[in-house]
Amino acid sequence: MFNGSRKYSPLPSSPSSSRASSSSSSSLPAAPRRSPRALQRHSSLLSQYSSLLESYTEGEIRQLISALVERYSQAMNSGGHELPLFPQAGSRRKRARARHKPCALKELEVSVSELGLGYESDETVLFRYCSGTCEAAVRSYDLSLKSMRSRRRIKKEKVRARPCCRPLAYDDDVSFLDAYNRYYTVNELSAKECGCV
Repeated sequence: MFNGSRKYSPLPSSPSSSRASSSSSSSLPAAPRRSPRALQRHSSLLSQYSSLLESYTEGEIRQLISALVERYSQAMNSGGHELPLFPQAGSRRKRARARHKPCALKELEVSVSELGLGYESDETVLFRYCSGTCEAAVRSYDLSLKSMRSRRRIKKEKVRARPCCRPLAYDDDVSFLDAYNRYYTVNELSAKECGCV
């Protein structure tokens, strides 16, 4: 299919065309030439890809092309502007998007033992928690506090110079039986409403 060792030669020219080109060559500026090192790197890359593609069957190449086209169309439909060729770049974008999700209420089904409160129980509860960023909720207080910390006007106190996604209200109390059939009630366990405080 592809041959990496292919060498390109100039097109054959007739004597009349060589005469015309020699007369017009003085009026045209010289075209910039690539350095031999750049050409060598480019040809080695082409030979690697061509030898890789030669190992595929025609059906496999069609599958590869259709997968790339589908991936490209998905990227365009989701508002992307470029084809995410490398998985690392995609994961970086996902992490960046995750960092900028607004503060919201999330939930998770867990056993009482997993809560880390010292109770042994196999009962499951719905644990609601707050997750997200509060960049939009930055106020003058937060900016001034950050400035005072950077100028070392506030040194020893532990202060937070930006709002945090926290529960504004809590769900009803949670009751359960532990592994020894003892009855417990825990209050303010699950978030009911989240906000930036």
